[in-house]
Amino acid sequence: MKYEGHNFRLPIPNIRELWSLDPNITFLNHGSFGACPQAVLSMQQQLRSKLEAEPVRFFIREWEPLINESRNQLAHFIGADERDLVFVPNATTGVNAVLRSLHFSPDDELLTTNHEYNACRNALDFVVSRSDARLVVAKIPFPLESPQQVIAAVLERVSAKTKLVLLDHITSQTGLILPIPELVRELNLRGVDTLIDGSHAPGMIPLNLQEIGATYYTGNCHKWLCAPKGAAFLYVVRDKQSEIRPLTISHGANSPRTDKSSFQLEFDWMGTDDPTAYICVAEAIKFMSSLLSGGWDELRQRNHELVCQGREVLCDALKVLPPCPENMIGSMAVIPMPESWENLDFASIHDQLFDHFAIEVPLTPWQEKPKLLMRISAQIYNSIEEYKYLAEVLTSVRGEKERQR
Repeated sequence: MKYEGHNFRLPIPNIRELWSLDPNITFLNHGSFGACPQAVLSMQQQLRSKLEAEPVRFFIREWEPLINESRNQLAHFIGADERDLVFVPNATTGVNAVLRSLHFSPDDELLTTNHEYNACRNALDFVVSRSDARLVVAKIPFPLESPQQVIAAVLERVSAKTKLVLLDHITSQTGLILPIPELVRELNLRGVDTLIDGSHAPGMIPLNLQEIGATYYTGNCHKWLCAPKGAAFLYVVRDKQSEIRPLTISHGANSPRTDKSSFQLEFDWMGTDDPTAYICVAEAIKFMSSLLSGGWDELRQRNHELVCQGREVLCDALKVLPPCPENMIGSMAVIPMPESWENLDFASIHDQLFDHFAIEVPLTPWQEKPKLLMRISAQIYNSIEEYKYLAEVLTSVRGEKERQR
């Protein structure tokens, strides 16, 4: 169903000028690091100027109320109680804080999937190696036809020894929205705690963390919320918060304050740092909601429809099939590259697209066929013409490589 409003096939006049993006680059990789609008960056610079004008006043009197207000706005946006949220620099830090706070024994099993983000998989491997717990990997097929395949793959690897399950909400390499509410519900019924890496979820899909019911949930604000780099959150259910400690132990560990939980006191202050990215999260939410008359709902729908159209254009050009149904993608979509590309170096293809055609789009290897994946993103500053341009370039490059064989 198409939303009422601006035609998503056409660029919104002057919208890209609200970002600092290089106008000479076809930027189809919002998913990797996001892109912060100039208005939000301007607010951050004002806060930094205020901080440096009187650092003692800022850190002693001003920063905490600003952090609290930003957290309250974020909590409302993601369906959480603000008392259950803390800010962290990125989702990987959130995953590490949870994994390294918990205690596992050699009898415990930790479960993840073959789609788990590499950095978080490394954190999981590290914790398992130190505790002698057993790591179990559920193999989710790709390509796939339905969310039920994900649910079946995960649940069949759950055992009486499963202590924790680490799942991406939206996978990085394959761009899949996993059926997290259904999985969490089934795992809760089995008495298994869940750690959800929602790196891409905030701003890409609607969130209600209290309804999802995960034990732990972490997500980035710098990606689809378009906050400054260095802003993410960690959500922990109330009865588990006393167990979760930040990676840096600081003043909050023995604070006598009673107006906040130890959970927030410890995470809120881990030493002198620049907190302005956290403070700007509320402004980013407000700014992005103002770009279309339908607010966040219209923005998410526009991005979803645009990336689906972009995927269709590219799959047609490359003569490949879409690897998953549209209801399993949000604002990112993966295109399996043709078999003739499988033995090519993905980094060199990326560099060729960037250096010769000024296109920024990621290509990554996959574990089995299709062995090479290309991931496109859609943000409000993108248009269908950009995906058509990428399709034309790929068709040209493909023809040239086949002539050279």
